[in-house]
Amino acid sequence: MSGSHHHDHDHDHDHDHDKAHSHPHSPPAPDDDDGYDRYEVLLQTAIRELLDEKGIISAAELHRQIDYQDSLTPAIGGKIVAKAWTEPEFKKKLLADPLKAINESFELDITTPLDLVVLENTPTVHNVVVCTLCSCYPRMLLGIPPAWYKSLDYRSRVVVEPRKVLAEFGTVLSEEVEVRVSDSTADLRFLVLPNRPAGTEGMTQAQLAELVSRDSMIGTAVVPAPSK
Repeated sequence: MSGSHHHDHDHDHDHDHDKAHSHPHSPPAPDDDDGYDRYEVLLQTAIRELLDEKGIISAAELHRQIDYQDSLTPAIGGKIVAKAWTEPEFKKKLLADPLKAINESFELDITTPLDLVVLENTPTVHNVVVCTLCSCYPRMLLGIPPAWYKSLDYRSRVVVEPRKVLAEFGTVLSEEVEVRVSDSTADLRFLVLPNRPAGTEGMTQAQLAELVSRDSMIGTAVVPAPSK
């Protein structure tokens, strides 16, 4: 296994330190993004009220931010992947300068000090992303990270036994395929560009985008061939 393991986290970002789960991948629950317990809900409410009381941010402003965050879903990333599969020039720009290519092609305005790197899967290389110390994640493209991505189990194991972890997701790769693990940081996010499956040559970008899952853009899954 080879990979980019960055550990210089400035803890001013996604502080979602979940409890470790012995088997977080078998399989994840459909609503595993919303694993908040009562304590967390009460804490969030208290923080919101304090921010409003101190005049740091109003309730209306906070709700606008929440609505914006809720609007971010993996469908955004799926459209990016589909465009890269069908337009070689866009793919070239995406790999060279991801944020610029995305903003220009999708009329988005992603303004962030974070750097974004797109990792291209090939027939001989498979990329998988983790954040070993926190839960750094390209939320602007994939939305809220799943609970298993934030779990200690995934964060600690995928860097040392990636093939075993991938197999728990149902992703079994041949020994000829090199698995590369990339570790996100406070300043760096990764997006996996999965392989385009066979049998999709006549599909439109919209149809292709529907095949692309969140997990395939993290690297724990591959995009399956369309059912006939």
